[in-house]
Order: sequence, then structure tokens, then C-alpha cells
Amino acid sequence: MTGELMNWYDLNARDLPWRGIHDAYRTWVSEIMLQQTRVDTVIPYYHAFLRRFPDLKSLAAASQEEVLKSWEGLGYYSRARNLHRGAQQILAQYTGLLPADPDQLVKICGIGRYTAGAIASIAYDLPVTAVDGNVIRVFSRLAGITENASLPSTLEQIDKLDRQYMDLSRPGDYNQALMDLGATICVPGTPDCDRCPLKEECSAFRTGHPEDFPCLPDKKPPKPFDFDVFLITD
Repeated sequence: MTGELMNWYDLNARDLPWRGIHDAYRTWVSEIMLQQTRVDTVIPYYHAFLRRFPDLKSLAAASQEEVLKSWEGLGYYSRARNLHRGAQQILAQYTGLLPADPDQLVKICGIGRYTAGAIASIAYDLPVTAVDGNVIRVFSRLAGITENASLPSTLEQIDKLDRQYMDLSRPGDYNQALMDLGATICVPGTPDCDRCPLKEECSAFRTGHPEDFPCLPDKKPPKPFDFDVFLITD
């Protein structure tokens, strides 16, 4: 599986401005911007943000108002505030350098387990998984996982599979290959199985119903509620 995935990635990797570099700051900025935001929306903001704040020290020294202004239009502004606070924290506690250790990274404001794994693997070449929605979807389909994909036990199973197949010589590229596969081929709903390099090994493909994976609980309908209406008059 790993060989096919990496060969596919070498030929089909998306050309993104934060790739092909080993710069923890730039990886961090890109990963925070990409949270709940489309890649094509992020790219111009990423370039503009780095022109204004080319390194961690310049970001930490800026006012929150300046940071929010640079983020204007990208939405989810708590990301910008956390990025700013995180830069100040790194400057104070880690001599201005993002640590490589994922257990240290998750102590930084706004960095969760996925982002820590992305930074550690992409910027520092450490064999650390970065499990996001794309990775959950890919491995749920590959392994035919029928358990609720939102359960901690299922996520641990997926993380274990991820670690099992990781290309230890190229952990950052491996994580990005899974992201690209999930974003471009193994997409939500109906995947493009005909173009998938892993279809021959995919349990969901063999079922003929890959759209049934990952298994997620049905959303509960909103509960009806009663309320009184008061008419206020002068």
C-alpha cells in the first residue's frame, strides 16, 4: 500500500506554496489557515500573511489588531488570535523556535494533536501521524471499518494503521500523500475509485459501496420546544 501511495504522490502531489520546505513556522501558519477552509481560499492569504509576518518574531511583536487585520476575510478569527498568542508563547518559552516534539507542540496555544503531527513530520521529518478527516476517511475505507469513526477507540485503530503503513524515510510526504488522496480522490460521498492507486487493496471498494464509509452516527434532528410569545405595547 505504501509504495503505491508514494508513487502516486510523486506524480500527482498538489503544487502548494507551503510544500517542499522544512520551515516549522510556515508549516504551522499553513495548517492553522487550512482548518475548515478550502486550499484555494488559503493560498492568497498565506502569501500576504507571510509578507507581513515573515517569521515568528515579527508575528509575536505585532499587535493583535494587526494580526486580525491580515486575517480579515478568512474567518474563524480565533485561529488568528491563537496563532498570535502561540507565537508569543514560543518566543517566551522555546527561544523563538517551534519545538519538534509533538508533546511539546500541543502545549502551544491553538495547536492540537493533528497540527502537532503535521509540523513534526513535515518540518522535522519525524515519524508522527497527522490524522485529520481525510486520513480517517481513507483508512476507514481501506480497512472497511464499520465502527463509529468518531469514537476514540476507532480513531486509535486508524492511528495504529496509519503508523503501521508510514513511510519512515519520508514521513512528511507520507502524511501529505494521505491528505491529497483524501482531498482529491477519496473524497466524501462518492469517491473517484477508478483513479485511486489503492483501490485493489480497498475493502470499501470491494463492497461496491465506498460511499458508506466512514461510518458516522446520524445527526439528531433538532428537538422541538415550546415557548410563549409576549406582545409588548406602550
